[in-house]
Amino acid sequence: MNVDELKKAAAEAALSYVENGMIVGVGTGSTANHFIDLLGGIKSRIDGAVASSEASANRLRKHGIPVLELNDVGQLPLYVDGADEATRQLHLIKGGGGALTREKIVAGASDHFVCIADESKLVNYLGHFPLPIEVIPMGRSFVARELVKRGGKPVFREGFTTDNGCVILDVQNLEILDPVKMEAELNMIPGIVTVGIFAARPADVLILGTEKGTETITA
Repeated sequence: MNVDELKKAAAEAALSYVENGMIVGVGTGSTANHFIDLLGGIKSRIDGAVASSEASANRLRKHGIPVLELNDVGQLPLYVDGADEATRQLHLIKGGGGALTREKIVAGASDHFVCIADESKLVNYLGHFPLPIEVIPMGRSFVARELVKRGGKPVFREGFTTDNGCVILDVQNLEILDPVKMEAELNMIPGIVTVGIFAARPADVLILGTEKGTETITA
């Protein structure tokens, strides 16, 4: 199986968490896109979805799935999204697609967070994948200097603006051995909207697509 097939297998396994009448939170990225496409096949069973990006909202609409605003819905029963890195402790790095802030909001507003990924995303500790950080534009240089002080090597994501009108710094050279602590510390730097560490609110379930089938990891 190729990587795309592994992603689709994980997405298919996540469908078992969808119950009749649910409003489902949906993430952003290639693996989440597989879930959206599969969700289109059972759209009559759900009441709608909340999207973490404009791209995902458009994909949902193309399948005829009602897209609802989180402010109008309140607490969600389920959120399904991918990850750029994941550990067996269910800590994640997200934001390769630039939707980390909205993803973190929807995850925080959900009772159950199911992360779907192919097996290559599983790591012993976070930081191999450059950490995306969403930054208010006027604070980009200041935030970058603060990240260098902490041992990071921030790289400005050229030509990219988030759905919130902000920019992304992708931070290399980090070994994130205490993700809860680092998430809290980095979020205190003025100008940072949020960081792509999902540890204060980790996944509840991690479904990995592997060559031997899907593997489910829970807390």
